[in-house]
Amino acid sequence: MHRLDFEIGRATRRASIDTLIVAGWTGRDCAAVDLHIAELEAVGVQRPPTVPCFYRLGANLLTQAAAIDVVGFSSSGEVEIVLVSLADGLHVGVGSDHTDRKVEAYSVTVSKQMCPKPIGCELWKFDDVADHWDELVLRSWVTRQKTRNLYQEGSARKILAAPDLIARYLGRAMSCRWARRCTAERCRSTARFAAASASRSSWTIPGSSESCSTPTSHAAWTSPVDAPGACPSN
Repeated sequence: MHRLDFEIGRATRRASIDTLIVAGWTGRDCAAVDLHIAELEAVGVQRPPTVPCFYRLGANLLTQAAAIDVVGFSSSGEVEIVLVSLADGLHVGVGSDHTDRKVEAYSVTVSKQMCPKPIGCELWKFDDVADHWDELVLRSWVTRQKTRNLYQEGSARKILAAPDLIARYLGRAMSCRWARRCTAERCRSTARFAAASASRSSWTIPGSSESCSTPTSHAAWTSPVDAPGACPSN
């Protein structure tokens, strides 16, 4: 079980994380997503089997360290929304989907599993930001030769809304071995670059009455959910 401390409100809370899911190709503009896929395909990155695509990674990749170690010079970060499911509901933070770009050309899944995934120490309750979700802006910077420059900037409105993304993930994962054990009463789920879930937590689709309880015992998923009914390899 991977344990991380988060600042929520003015309190520090320890979470035991056992599930990490990276969601890719999550843009709302389908034409823009197709264009980006074509651009990457031109430099050797395989077209995803589905859009969006969900990659299951080891939760131990999540880190709050100030620096990380990587192999070579071909990796880079990418600022992402992070959704964390805790026992009292869904929370929002920021993180980086650090990925090896050379390895990405022959396997996106392997490239994502190769690098640590930095995650911020502060979380906000999803309900507190849901009404102005599309106004949220993500930014990241790079520092070269002691000069700090803006590297990425984007609005949350360009990404599928959290309830939609979660519902799409559940729609593909519900037939898996662990999901078949769901009950009809309580369900909470998560998504997006880290969809990180805490042990014994319950998952929920914001704004939905759908529910079930999901066992949380997964630590090292490495293959994407590439079609409805696809199941974890472990």
